[in-house]
Amino acid sequence: MSTLLAISLTTGLLSGIWGWLAISLGLLSWAGFLGCTSYFASPKDGLTGLAQSLITNMTGVFWAMVIIQGSSWVGIDIVGYLLTAVIAFFMCIQAKQSWLGYIPGTFIGSCATFAANGDWAIVVPSLILGGVFGYLMKSSGLWLHNRSKGDKRVELAQSS
Repeated sequence: MSTLLAISLTTGLLSGIWGWLAISLGLLSWAGFLGCTSYFASPKDGLTGLAQSLITNMTGVFWAMVIIQGSSWVGIDIVGYLLTAVIAFFMCIQAKQSWLGYIPGTFIGSCATFAANGDWAIVVPSLILGGVFGYLMKSSGLWLHNRSKGDKRVELAQSS
């Protein structure tokens, strides 16, 4: 079985489970899919990629709330636009820190927060669980691919 087919199968199955779980927990399924997408698009794999994706998503939530709150304090549209420009600069420049180097993850977290009208309390768990599901989708797909090839290294690694 090809890697693409294996990941497609596990992603399809876990997407359905995520959709049910998100609704059951009162989370935003679409925000979870953004967290999932953030992990899949991350330049790093495994738990390192998941951690970096989630950290940058959370900084995006933070920066969006700074823009939302800052814009509401003044009430003049142009100030909100200027604040957005300054914050977008910070969203990019924070990538000087290697663990914040995944700029798209920051923008994904920010966009999810804007789309949820600043309801960060529901965006945060939706992004986190979605990211975890993304990790599970890819890792279980890779496991399935290796199993279909008869790769015993996967079994040995799991039993250690």
